[in-house]
Amino acid sequence: MLSNKRIVITGAAGTLGQAAAACARDQGAHVIGLDIIEADSVPNADDYHRVDLLDATGTGNCFRRLGDIDAILNIAGGFAMGVSASDPSDDQWDLMFRLNVTTMRNATRAAVPALVAREHSAIVNVGALGALSGAADMSAYCCAKSTVMRLTESLSEELKNEGVNVNAVLPSIIDTPPNREGMPDADFDTWVAPDKLAEVMCFLASDAASAIHGALLPVKGLV
Repeated sequence: MLSNKRIVITGAAGTLGQAAAACARDQGAHVIGLDIIEADSVPNADDYHRVDLLDATGTGNCFRRLGDIDAILNIAGGFAMGVSASDPSDDQWDLMFRLNVTTMRNATRAAVPALVAREHSAIVNVGALGALSGAADMSAYCCAKSTVMRLTESLSEELKNEGVNVNAVLPSIIDTPPNREGMPDADFDTWVAPDKLAEVMCFLASDAASAIHGALLPVKGLV
């Protein structure tokens, strides 16, 4: 579905980023991985560029060097919980918005000029099923991911007539090593496997999803 497409993946060094890169390459894409780690390459990516997505200027410069791109999968982000909404500290609030919203916004606005230049292109974001409503001790994360979902819908309305499909997946719990470590008594078989979530994201990045605009697609696994 992605034959000869140039696909940018943020958070490419992480578990989901690696799975998405593998899926896209299997479908014939040229994968460009972006992440903040110091490395010459990351698994499954054809090219790797180190970039701090919190730096809007640096992100813009990076994307100008990439040239033509057909889709961006905004996977960079993070999770934290355990702080109440009334906690006097802003640390977790700021962290969740920086990791989940600022990175996505900087990458997206840097990518848009190249995306609108293509006949068909796509932006695929990662929201969260758990952010469809508030939850105790998760206000910062829920609000940040809710913002990602609203940005997805807004971007879709702004770009759909420019040939850009903008959608998001809403996973429940992704089966990653950090999640297993944080929830050791959970039933991991009910979680969303990264490769399965990657398949959904790659579909949304493909021409086969050209009629889908502004969708927030739940990917629940068996939770």
